[in-house]
Amino acid sequence: MNIRCRALLLAALSACVSLAATPAERYREEVKLLAADEMKGRGAGSPELERAAGYIAGQFAALGILPAGINEYFQPFTVTTGAEMGSNNRITVENNAGTETLAPSDGWTPVNFSRSGEVSGPVVFAGYGISASEFSYDDYFHLDVKDKIVVVLRYEPEFFQEEPGAKGRFTHHANLIAKAINARNRGAKAVILVNGQRPDEGEDRLIKFGSLSGPDDAGIVMIQAKNDLVEKWFRRSGKSLRLLQRDINLSKEPQSFALSDNFKLTLSVDVERKQAEVRNVIGYIPGTTDEYVVVGAHYDHLGLGDESSLAPDKIGEVHHGADDNASGTAGLLEIARRFAEDKTEYRRGLLLMAFAGEEIGLLGSADWVEHPTKPLDKAVAMLNMDMIGRISKGKAYVGGVGTAEGFDDLVKGLAHHRKLELDFSNSGYAASDHTSFTGKRIPVLFFFSGLHGDYHKPSDTWDKINAEGAMEIVGLVGDLTAELRGADDRPKFTKAEPDPHSGAAPSGSGGGGYGPYFGSIPDFAEVPNGVRFADIRPDSPADKGGLKAGDIMTGFDGKPIQNLYDFTYALRDAKVGQTIVVTYTRDGKPGETKVTLEQRR
Repeated sequence: MNIRCRALLLAALSACVSLAATPAERYREEVKLLAADEMKGRGAGSPELERAAGYIAGQFAALGILPAGINEYFQPFTVTTGAEMGSNNRITVENNAGTETLAPSDGWTPVNFSRSGEVSGPVVFAGYGISASEFSYDDYFHLDVKDKIVVVLRYEPEFFQEEPGAKGRFTHHANLIAKAINARNRGAKAVILVNGQRPDEGEDRLIKFGSLSGPDDAGIVMIQAKNDLVEKWFRRSGKSLRLLQRDINLSKEPQSFALSDNFKLTLSVDVERKQAEVRNVIGYIPGTTDEYVVVGAHYDHLGLGDESSLAPDKIGEVHHGADDNASGTAGLLEIARRFAEDKTEYRRGLLLMAFAGEEIGLLGSADWVEHPTKPLDKAVAMLNMDMIGRISKGKAYVGGVGTAEGFDDLVKGLAHHRKLELDFSNSGYAASDHTSFTGKRIPVLFFFSGLHGDYHKPSDTWDKINAEGAMEIVGLVGDLTAELRGADDRPKFTKAEPDPHSGAAPSGSGGGGYGPYFGSIPDFAEVPNGVRFADIRPDSPADKGGLKAGDIMTGFDGKPIQNLYDFTYALRDAKVGQTIVVTYTRDGKPGETKVTLEQRR
C-alpha cells in the first residue's frame, strides 16, 4: 500500500472514531486504528510510529490543547533500534599451513552486541566460559586469557541440570551476555561462541544476527562460528571439540587449554548500530497556577517483533500491540477530550504525554524527566496507563499508592462506584513509564489490567479489547486527575515500602531480581559508562553503604560496570552476607564505599 493510500486510510479511520456513538465505541475504534495491520506494530524508528505520533498530535490540536513539546507537540530524541552487519567483517587465520581469510559466509557471524574493531592474538579454549561457584566449576581456573581470544561452548555442562526440576531449564550461566562479560572481565580480547553437540539438535545453525537481546555494546568482540570450523582449528593442536565437550560432561571438570603457539587469529568485526529519531507527543491544558498533573501512556510497540517477542517463531509478523499499548493511548486521548471540554478553572494544569521508546527501555519518559519541557518541580503527580484494555471480571491493578500520603484512600474513595475490583501495590517502580517519574520523587499511580497470553505476540489484536471495562479505568483516571488538579495541597511524595507480594503487574528492576539484595533502582536514561541510580530503597544495603539517587556505579566487587547487564550478572554471582566494594561517581567526582549484601526481600 503506498503512502497516499495509507494516509487516506488513517483519515478514514479517524473519521470513524469521531463518529462513534458512545465513549466506549469511540475508545474501541481508536484502539482499532492504532493497532491496525497497516500500522505494522508501531515499532521504534518506523514510519508507522511517526504516523501514530502525527495522529495523536492532530487530536490534541483539534481539541484546542496547547503544544508543549520542543517542536510544537513533539519532543524528539534518538534511540538505538538495532544493529546491522557492516562491510568489514572477516577472520584471518595464521598457522604453519599459511594464512587464510574467512568471510561471514564461510561459517561464522558476528554477534549483534559485539564491540566493533580488529583484535589479534593467540587462542584458548575455555569450555563453556562459565565460573559457577555453586557447582564448584570454573572454566577459567588456572587459565590465563588476558589479551587472548577465547573459544567457548554455547549453553552449559549437562550436570548443571541434575537438580530436581531443572531439566530443560538453563541457569543464568548459559546466557550469552554472561559469557561475554565473564571473558571481558578476565582480560580477554574476544569471544568465539560455538554450538557444540547437543542430543536434541540436528543442524549446526548460527544464531541469526540481530536476534539476541543484550546491551548495544558488550565491551568485547564476540562472534559465533560453526562446529566444523572450530574443530579444524583444534585438530591442529591435537584436540577435538567434540571429545572435549564429552569429557567436561562426563568428568564434571573443566577441559580448558591453549591452542598451539603457532596458531593465531585476527578478528575484524564491523557492527553498525541503527539509530532513529522518535518523538514524545505532548499537549498542555493550563490551570490557574504553574503547577500541573501529568497523565501519560506509551504509544510504541514491537513493530514486526524483535528479541522482546514472546512468539519468536512469528518474528517478521505484525505485533499489533492493541492492549500494549494502544489501549493506554486511547485512554490518554479520552482524558484529553474530557478536560478539553471541561470549563472548570482548575488550580493546576494538565500535561498529556504520549511516550515513544517505552518498549526498548522506558526511553521516552526517561528523556523527558532529564529534559523536561515544563519545570519538573511543578509536577505534582504522574498517572500512567499501560495495558488497560483486557479487564477480566472487573479486576484491575493500581500501583504507586505508597508514593504519596493519602493516595490509597483517594483511589479507593473515587473508585467505590466503579465496576472495578482493584488490587493495590505500594511501589512506584515497574516496567513502565511512571518509573522515570518516581526516580525524580514525583508521586505516581499506575493503571494496568493484567498480563495475558497475547502479551508481546502478534495475537494482541483490537477485537480482544474490553472497551467498556477499559473505560471504567479511564473514568477513574479522569476523576483522580480532576481531584489532583483542584486540590488545595499538592500530594507529598513518600518512599513506598516494598510490597509483601509481587502481585500481577509487570515488575521493574527495583522489585524482583536475582542474587542477593542490594536495594538500588536503576535509571533507564543512558549514561556513557556505568549504571545510574534513579533511587535507593530506604534501609537497603545500598542505603546503608551511603549510596544516593543520581550516583553512577562504575565498579562492583572489582568488576567493571559498564551497563545494567554487567551489574545484573555481578550481583547474581555475589553471596548473601558478602561485603563488596562499590565504586561510583557523584556529581562528577569518584567515590568508593562498602556494601554488605542481604537476603532478597
